Amino acid sequence: MAGSTPSALKVIAGGQKDRRVFLRELYTAYGGGVYGRCRYLLKDATKAEDAMQEVFARVLQQSDLPRQEGATLAWLMKITTHHCLNLLRAERAAWRRWFERDARARPEGAGGEQEMETRELVRSLLSRVDLETQAAVVHYWVDGMTLEEVAALVGRSVPTVRKRLEGFAALTNEELRVS
Repeated sequence: MAGSTPSALKVIAGGQKDRRVFLRELYTAYGGGVYGRCRYLLKDATKAEDAMQEVFARVLQQSDLPRQEGATLAWLMKITTHHCLNLLRAERAAWRRWFERDARARPEGAGGEQEMETRELVRSLLSRVDLETQAAVVHYWVDGMTLEEVAALVGRSVPTVRKRLEGFAALTNEELRVS
């Protein structure tokens, strides 16, 4: 049956049969071949199953059905190959890496794993500086104090506090540099 056009395809081309019947017969006759091509190109069973479903969904939207006897399999393989290659291209796109990096950096809900990682990173960075700088960072960034208030609290001048905060910011930027 793989070499000939299914009866549903012949009837659909003439407009006499329901598209669901057409899809069912097409899926029965060529589903295994489409899945095999998807699996070969994508190298992942789950992605291949999803791609196969998308291919058959696209087939339903096609108006240019093959008219020649035996051309159905070639037509389906062409659609399948193009679809899978587009999926692979999209996976390698630069925007995907940026999106995934941003998604990993975004905290989940009201906390979650990412928030814990951020806290550990901040603790690690604070442990690299002296106690006075730690106090200045916490008072300025966490407590929301002004430079003058922080300077008065830690007993240093405003330029000294500013210099320590800038040093901590440089350390943080160096640690968080995205490659």
